[in-house]
Amino acid sequence: MAAADHHLPDAVLFDVDGTLLDTGGAGARSWTWAFEELVGHPVDIGAYTDAGMTDPVVARKTFEADMGRPPTKREMARLMNLYLTVLPDNVEASTGYAVLPGVGALLPRLCEQGVLLGLTSGAVEAAAHIKLGRARLNHYFTFGGYGSDSPDRVELTLRARRRAEELAGEPLPARRVFVVGDTPLDVQAAQGAGLVSVAVATHKFDRAALEASGADHVLDDLTQPFPTVAPG
Repeated sequence: MAAADHHLPDAVLFDVDGTLLDTGGAGARSWTWAFEELVGHPVDIGAYTDAGMTDPVVARKTFEADMGRPPTKREMARLMNLYLTVLPDNVEASTGYAVLPGVGALLPRLCEQGVLLGLTSGAVEAAAHIKLGRARLNHYFTFGGYGSDSPDRVELTLRARRRAEELAGEPLPARRVFVVGDTPLDVQAAQGAGLVSVAVATHKFDRAALEASGADHVLDDLTQPFPTVAPG
């Protein structure tokens, strides 16, 4: 990396929901429909799950809370398929869908600077790209770690880092890999993976809550100056 670029991160890993965009409830509506198709009645995932959980954990916890037993492997497979069946239409039709402030300027700038951009999303891989597709953001992201890789946010973040290193063709120092998210769970995932956490107060958690979670950097939104690599 040239001297002029030494403050730039080598890779930045972005969460999707609440960080890059807001689907206006399209995901929740898709889960409600999927559960109604599978078990015969609608289920509110918000009553049983928290922001930042991976899709498989959302599906499993909600099913178990509603039905009083864990889903079978067949039921899990069917539930995920039903969710993905209706998600594209719900994303496209959502009147509340929005790309969050600063995203449209930050992503192309980082790409032009030669920074690898990836995803660390609790969504299964297909769902993450469906959500990004409406805003034509998929082309910025060449790799990622997803809820379909692991139900554990730390593990899927580590997978994203490994994939970044495969693309770079060399190891990437931990202090040069940033993880951007909007929840304390995103911060915990970055910490567990030994990477730099950048928290944005663009969804359910305010600046104070994100600072309390121990984030390395906290931004009100992505219009603010993006952090640089600490000396070391």
